[in-house]
This record gives sequence, structure tokens and C-alpha cells, in this order.
Amino acid sequence: MTDDLNRQNELKKMSLCDSCAGIQRNWRRAPGHAELVQGNNRQEKRGPTQVTITQYRCDRCGTAWEYENNKADVRAGWSVVGR
Repeated sequence: MTDDLNRQNELKKMSLCDSCAGIQRNWRRAPGHAELVQGNNRQEKRGPTQVTITQYRCDRCGTAWEYENNKADVRAGWSVVGR
């Protein structure tokens, strides 16, 4: 729990560019922006289904993002994972 709280505090300190700040987080099918560069993707198990998680990095501010494509969870989608 403490590690999770520390991570949340660290992410709050990060400054996002205007384009990254405009991304709607935790909502499947929300658009990213033009300066996100796609990285690797991986498969993870979420309950009985497999989901695809794709990594992105913003060319402008360097923020690392992940997009979870989980058709069973409308709350999946964009999340900030660091710098």
C-alpha cells in the first residue's frame, strides 16, 4: 500500500504536456494524441480473458503511457506509468 501511495505521489509531481493532460484516463476507446509513439505490447490475463497492453511514450514531454484493450472492462484504457 505504501509503495502504491508513493507511486501516486510521484505521478502527481510529473508535469504533462497539454496533449497528454487532455487524454481521458481509465476509459476504453478514449483517443490518445498524435505525439504518442507506440512501443511494445504484451498479453496479460484478466480473469477469464486475455487483454492486450500497449506501451506508448510522448515525444513532447517523455511521459510513458500504457493502453489496456479489454473489451470486458469499460474502465480499462489509458494510464500513466512514469517517465
